[in-house]
Amino acid sequence: MREAGRLLALVFQHLDKQIVPGVSTMEVNNWAERYIVDHLQARPASKGQYDYQYVLNASVNYVVCHGIPSDTQTLKSGDIVNVDITLEKNGFIADSSKMYLIGDVNPYAKRLVDKTYEAMWQGIQAVKPGATLGDVGYAIQQHAEQHGYSMVREYCGHGIGREMHEEPQVLHYGQKGMGLVLQEGMVFTIEPMINQGRAKIKTKRDGWTVVTSDKKLSAQWEHTVAVTASGFDVLTLREDEHIPA
Repeated sequence: MREAGRLLALVFQHLDKQIVPGVSTMEVNNWAERYIVDHLQARPASKGQYDYQYVLNASVNYVVCHGIPSDTQTLKSGDIVNVDITLEKNGFIADSSKMYLIGDVNPYAKRLVDKTYEAMWQGIQAVKPGATLGDVGYAIQQHAEQHGYSMVREYCGHGIGREMHEEPQVLHYGQKGMGLVLQEGMVFTIEPMINQGRAKIKTKRDGWTVVTSDKKLSAQWEHTVAVTASGFDVLTLREDEHIPA
């Protein structure tokens, strides 16, 4: 799991230089696939899962999740985009996503992205043996809602290992002391989806792309997290990140 996470962090590091105004989301998909397969000798775990034929999801602006890469969708200045990638190495899978700010982004959009990142870390920092999944969800929800945002409740984090989606479900809202008690060795994703406007979402006719009902912005960040004897370890931590104090 550590090796899969380390390699996935390298994929984002590679894409950091590529995701700029004027590129299509399909170009991002193709760059990621070549890097994973040819350079890292790993497998893009999303490809073929649930009949999905792409390496990543690219969710732009009011797309909450599961944005399908497209040759015709070109990123432009002012966009925010979540890139969500899974990678398998030696039979184990890591899952992570990152928000990219394209060109000159509105301060309100940047605030949403920043507060969503902070909310994810609030959840991660609640992870330790003896804590509960309710503690994790509560920490995320409180941070998002106190800054005026709403939580998407239809999607959640998940256990991960030899399969992309394993038990347990990791909700991004909840009550302290409720839910599964965490134990050393558990590995799961924390991936809050937070909306600028209302929490209500809908799925487009393609049966895959999920958008906000009010067309306001949505943001998401994701890491794969292990429960350790003393707390947590973020297996997909990137070089440009530091664990908040």
